[in-house]
Amino acid sequence: MTDTAHTTPRPAATTSGAAAPQLAADSALIVIDVQKAFDDASFWGRRNNPAAEDNIAALMDAWQESGRPVVLVRHNSVQPGSVLAEDRPGYAFKDLVEERRHEALLITKTVNSAFYGTPDLSRWLTERGIRQVVVAGIQTNMCVETTARMAGNLGYRVLVPLDATHTFDLAGPDGLSLTADELATATAVNLHGGGFARVVTTAQLLSAARARVTA
Repeated sequence: MTDTAHTTPRPAATTSGAAAPQLAADSALIVIDVQKAFDDASFWGRRNNPAAEDNIAALMDAWQESGRPVVLVRHNSVQPGSVLAEDRPGYAFKDLVEERRHEALLITKTVNSAFYGTPDLSRWLTERGIRQVVVAGIQTNMCVETTARMAGNLGYRVLVPLDATHTFDLAGPDGLSLTADELATATAVNLHGGGFARVVTTAQLLSAARARVTA
């Protein structure tokens, strides 16, 4: 997670796996940082994938309808003046998440990985014997990718629906920059090609969630 504002435009990158993914009966959906602060275009700059929120909502509905666990992660920035600070309006979840909170586990973090939050995500998953996680949310190349990488390192089977994430254009050193779509593509290649996670689509997961539950 970075709180630095950026400016430069682009739409959306999507990718999919070949065979349809199989979902465990207890596969956990981890929804990362879907907070109102990310609607502030004057702070973040241009985003990609306008369908992200609808896809996240569809996944949350499917998980709750099938009785699978949902984990909501919220970023509490400790950077001075951050739009994601606990005392700012942007700290709140977007309405689509707030309306679907129900019995979801709530984790608060101050860094990129949801595995360094409170309560302890790995302990919570381990206590329930959960070995498969689906990671969606904001930002694709920041907290989503970091959480997915760490989940892979910890031995979880990780699925990332790229079209249920979004990010923003980002400037680097010496005039280097990447658009949101380019960053999303890089995340897909890093995660899938690097063996951290399998990159899939929301449609594939919705189909799998409605199919016969697998072990």
